[in-house]
This record gives sequence, structure tokens and C-alpha cells, in this order.
Amino acid sequence: MPAGGFAAPSAGGDFEAKITPIVIISCIMAATGGLMFGYDVGVSGGVTSMDPFLKKFFPVVYRKKHEGLDSNYCKYDNQGLQLFTSSLYLAGLTSTFFASYTTRSFGRKATMLIAGIFFIVGVVLNTAAQDLAMLIVGRILLGCGVGFANQAVPLFLSEIAPTRIRGGLNILFQLNVTIGILFANLVNYGTAKIKGGWGWRVSLGLAGIPAVLLTVGSLLVVDTPNSLIERGRLEEGKAVLRKIRGTDKIEPEYQELLEASRVAKLVKHPFRNLMQRRNRPQLIIAVALQIFQQFTGINAIMFYAPVLFDTLGFGSDASLYSAVITGAVNVLSTLVSVYSVDKVGRRLLLLEAGVQMFLSQVVIAIILGIKVKDHTNNLHTGYAVLVVVLVCTFVSGFAWSWGPLGWLIPSETFPLETRSAGQSVTVCVNLLFTFVIAQSFLSMLCHLKYGIFLFFSGWVFIMSFFVLFLLPETKNIPIEEMTERVWKKHWLWKRFMDDHVDIVEGLPVFGYNDEETVVNGSDKKRDGYGNGFDPSSQL
Repeated sequence: MPAGGFAAPSAGGDFEAKITPIVIISCIMAATGGLMFGYDVGVSGGVTSMDPFLKKFFPVVYRKKHEGLDSNYCKYDNQGLQLFTSSLYLAGLTSTFFASYTTRSFGRKATMLIAGIFFIVGVVLNTAAQDLAMLIVGRILLGCGVGFANQAVPLFLSEIAPTRIRGGLNILFQLNVTIGILFANLVNYGTAKIKGGWGWRVSLGLAGIPAVLLTVGSLLVVDTPNSLIERGRLEEGKAVLRKIRGTDKIEPEYQELLEASRVAKLVKHPFRNLMQRRNRPQLIIAVALQIFQQFTGINAIMFYAPVLFDTLGFGSDASLYSAVITGAVNVLSTLVSVYSVDKVGRRLLLLEAGVQMFLSQVVIAIILGIKVKDHTNNLHTGYAVLVVVLVCTFVSGFAWSWGPLGWLIPSETFPLETRSAGQSVTVCVNLLFTFVIAQSFLSMLCHLKYGIFLFFSGWVFIMSFFVLFLLPETKNIPIEEMTERVWKKHWLWKRFMDDHVDIVEGLPVFGYNDEETVVNGSDKKRDGYGNGFDPSSQL
């Protein structure tokens, strides 16, 4: 019997679907992978500003911090300390290739379960750490969990959600990331006050809560119809589709999933297929979004918020308190994106936030350049409050744009035959540049000083122009219709789409090579498109 729910409005090529309780519950459970990721991001900056933690694992940094001989900007500059934070992302980068295989071969649900197990073991090692090696191994296992979770969860959310609310449900992942960061900041604020020097163990150990939630959730949720059909379990896929859509009128969507699966099975080498001409627009967009997301500077601020505020002279307690404020702003602003992404669209959110983030970073750089010197700190209360407000302005802009949309857009644009491979590349690039920023930020802060904010603002300027001219709108477009309704109508990317047929590895696939295409055994010159460079239509 179909589950109850309320009907999602439909338009254009949308399929009939209700927003059923099983969809909402499944999405909430799956999105706890984001809660774990966010907690890991937020907790590292807090514990690295705690003296007992530094004294035990990083005595050199502890001495530099208290002797006051180094520049204000350089007291936390230590490669080992940065490795504690960044090792998680390097492990995630490596594990995402294995996660791509498990996602495709065993399903989204099984991949989330593997992520949960990695998380639990990593938390146990970190909490019980007796030396730096044990601490780093625990972080590496957490990183493997991040790689598997970030591979499976966005795909799961995009595939199980009805088209009309796909954006909002997908952003549950990013919302949980922000809640995880806020939770970590609150925990750090409390554990920093524990006498006896073991507060950092509590901070690291409480990561077990989201780890258990993800593990239990992955056992309870259903796998997606896309994944079941892709693995040949057609009747089970049809039954799950009927269950999550809350209607018996699922035949059109089911037939489209069957066709997408048939096409996907023709592709024996999905990673090689990603490089074909017709898949380049999606690949370029996905890779660019991940690089740009990290070069907004957000993770630099979120990893090291307590360290950053302490560097600016806030004091240990005040710096943790300021980090809690920015974490709360992060959560509230992500809710704005959940509400608006399927109404105003992806492009408008990204463009508005670009202006907001650029201006706030430039003003922060000016204030720090005037007030915070190497060995003196004139950041009085008024200026300190202004810096926190500006950081919150920056964080809010990111949280309703580049944060959630950097994951949402790639997860909804790749066709089924390259979706797992595309998501794997997306996660891989994201974690690679997250690692780069995490490993280099404290050193960059030491050398660039206030100029670090000008560095990131320059990147925000560049990425806003990228969005303006090259990013198409994907709001309310069914995933399997992206090629026809999005890529073939974009002023630039349509040149990569053609109805001619290439022969690739002996199989007919749509697209064309650079000079000629093969159609029914005969050569024909490509038609091409005559619109040329047409940015005015994007404006």
C-alpha cells in the first residue's frame, strides 16, 4: 500500500511523487554523514588551541605560544600541527576511489555503513591516543569514513528525493555539516574549562555520537531505486520506487531509470568515459566548484577559527566563544539555502554570496592590516566585534551558497553511467584542496599575515565570474533530463553536446570527436553550433 504524504507540485518533465515520510526519514538518517564530517572539521581547531593537548602532542607549538617570541601571526605555524588536521582529508582523498567501486557495486546504503564503521574505529583511537602516531592513525581512519560518506550520501539524497525538493533535501547533508561544526565548537568551549588536562579527550570522543547515528541509520534506510536497478534488482527497485514516491503511477519514472541503467551498462570504464567530450561540461563544473569552494577560505576559518581569533588577540576563552558564534551563523544561514535553493535557484544564491564574501574579506584585511602588527595588538573591543561580525557575514554568504551548492550541483548533473565516477572525482578534488588548505593555512597566515584575506577575496572575485558565465541553472530539472534541458541549451556547453554517434570501445555513444563523427558506418562532418560566445544571455 502506498505510503502517505503530501503531493509535491509538478511541472514540465517532473514525475508524479509525494513527499513521503520514508523519504524524509531516510534523508535525515543519511545526512548524519555530514554531521560527522562537520564535527571532525570543527573539533580539530578547538583541541589544537587547548594547552594540555599542545603540551602532550605538540610541545614546540606550546612553547612558541607561551614564550611570545614569534609574530602574532606565526605562533601556530607548525607542519605537524597542520598534519593533525589535514591527514583526515588526505585519507579521504585516497579512500574515495575505493568508495566509488563500493557505491556502484554494492549500493549507496552499504557504502554509508562502511563509512560509519571507519568513523567508530577512528573515534576510539583518537580518544585513547597516547602518542602522536596513534592520534594520526585515528584521524586517517576518520578520513576514510569521510571519503566513503561524502561519496555515497550526496548521491543517495539526490536519487531518493522528488525532483521539486531535491535541492532542499540534498542540502540536509551540508546543514548537518554546519550543525556538526557548531556542536564541536560548543563541546570545545565546555571541555576547555575541564581541570586535569583531559578535556580534549572528551572533545574527540563525542564524535562517536554522529558516528553511531550514521552506522545505525545506514542499516535502517532503503537503498535508492537507481542503485538497485543499476545492480539488476529490477523488481526490488520498482517496489522501493513505489514506496518512496507514495503512488502507484511510477511507470514513467521507472522506465526512465531502466533506460538510464541500460545506457550505464554499456559503459565498461566510467572513469575513462568521464573524459569523453560530451561529459566534459559536467566534469569541468564539478571540479571547478570543488576548487573554488576551498579557495573561498571557508575551511581555513572553520578549521582554525579558535586559533585564528586567538592569533588576533581575543584570548583563549573569547576565541572559542567567537568560534561558537560563527558556527551558529553557519547553521542558520544554511537553513536559508534549504528554503530558497529550489525557489530562487542555484545561480542567484552563488552570485549574491560572491559579492557579500568579497566585500567582507577585503574589509577584514584592511582592519587587520592597520591594527594587528607582528608583536603588538591594537585590536580593541570595537574592532574585535567588527571582525567577528565581518567573519559571520562571510560565513553566512558561504553557508547559503558555495557550502551546500558545491555538493548539490555535481550530484545532480552527472548522467547515471558516470555518476559514481563523477562523484568520486568531485569528492577527490574537494578533499585534495581541503588538504592543501589545511596543511598550508597556518604557514600562509604567518607569511601573508592580513594579506591572506586578500588572497581568498581575489579567488571569490574569480569564481563569481565563473558562475556568471559558465554555470547553468539546474533548478527543478529531473536528473535524467539534464543533458536535453540544461547542457544542450547553454551558450558554451551545447558545443560539447551533439546527437551524432561516436564509436567508443565498440559501443555507440552520443557525442562527437574534434573533427569527425561516425554515423551508421559513414563519416560526417560535425554540424557544430553557430551561437559563439554569448555571455549577454547569461546576464
